[in-house]
Amino acid sequence: MSLDDPAVITCSISGSLANRDQCAAIPYTPAEYAAEARRIVDEGGVHIHIHARRPDGTPSYEVEDFRAITEAIRAEVGDAAIVNYSTGAMGVSVEQRVAYLRTLRPEVAALNMGSMNYAKYSAKRRAFVFDAVFANPFSEIIAFLEVMEELQIKPEHECFDVGHVGSLAPLVDMGLLRTPLHVDFVMGVTGGIPPTARNLAAMVDNLPAEAHWGVIGISRPQWMLVAAALTLGGSIRVGLEDNFYLPDGTMARSNGELIAKARQLCEDTGRRPATVQEARAMLGVRPLEPATSAAG
Repeated sequence: MSLDDPAVITCSISGSLANRDQCAAIPYTPAEYAAEARRIVDEGGVHIHIHARRPDGTPSYEVEDFRAITEAIRAEVGDAAIVNYSTGAMGVSVEQRVAYLRTLRPEVAALNMGSMNYAKYSAKRRAFVFDAVFANPFSEIIAFLEVMEELQIKPEHECFDVGHVGSLAPLVDMGLLRTPLHVDFVMGVTGGIPPTARNLAAMVDNLPAEAHWGVIGISRPQWMLVAAALTLGGSIRVGLEDNFYLPDGTMARSNGELIAKARQLCEDTGRRPATVQEARAMLGVRPLEPATSAAG
């Protein structure tokens, strides 16, 4: 990747942890996801990452909730965005997470590339808000990769530390991964790599050849990391899963506001936002089936 390449702008509409008590703009229902997807596409986002929720806002790993959200998004924006499903979870079996991949066959599915301490620390309280071990052993990674290869789902490798980047090489050697790889560096989770531009550059330096990469900045450092990624030639992700706030500290009123700022930063650094067609080619994503895209 180089500065001459367009930047893929991704949005994670809604994670599984935060709720409307923290940010009123977080969508719960399929209709709300669809409205957010429209705002994202209108502002230049071309890749949408989904964690499913039930209409009451609780996280879901059920086929019917992923289906309802996806159908609502497709009905609103058609093939103007790539749809990406989360597969990360604690306490949810691999079989349950594979079930919605098999049934719905998204274009892309995220795949966490290693185990880690996963926590949130409050400096004000001098205590951890939560503290867990996020287990992602190679056996589970391989199980997901085999299913994704069978279904022609492009894996998005989420790397929370440099060691996770190093985990890509043996999987390439085993023939389980096809280039171009699609890798995102998740920076700012307590227990993972700290969110600095120098650390981002180190992650990039450890990538295998033929990889498209982007950055996922967690919380307020997100905008500094977006700027760093753009000047290093990478792509970017923003959205209400990762960060609620605009660069001036104002809470975002929609995912569209976050995407608009990301697009502005992209253009201000001399980069060009990728079209959805360019993003499909850059990420190595299969064409969307006509029967699915016709909903838009």
